[in-house]
Amino acid sequence: MGKNLEIASETANGKKPARGKQSLAKHVREVLLMLGGEAHRALVIEQVARTLGHDVHQIPEELEHALILSFEENWRDERRRAAYGFHLPFGEGSHRWSVRVAEATVH
Repeated sequence: MGKNLEIASETANGKKPARGKQSLAKHVREVLLMLGGEAHRALVIEQVARTLGHDVHQIPEELEHALILSFEENWRDERRRAAYGFHLPFGEGSHRWSVRVAEATVH
């Protein structure tokens, strides 16, 4: 559990190379697919935290911020958005996240 928090903390502070951020993006994508392709970001964060071994009632703030940052950075970058299939169905500022399966090419 400490390692997962450390990764999230380093990612949130920008100390982790892009690979760590991409790992979080892959977790987000996997959870979105598991949830049918679309969900509120709070549910996505909860599910990713659970898969990383965290208590969902006490999700580290650093992990929450790192996941939000990972989604937003990948959504804003056209190439990475296409690779992961990330989409905001209700537009920028929405907390509803989705993944477009037809566009996504990352496995």
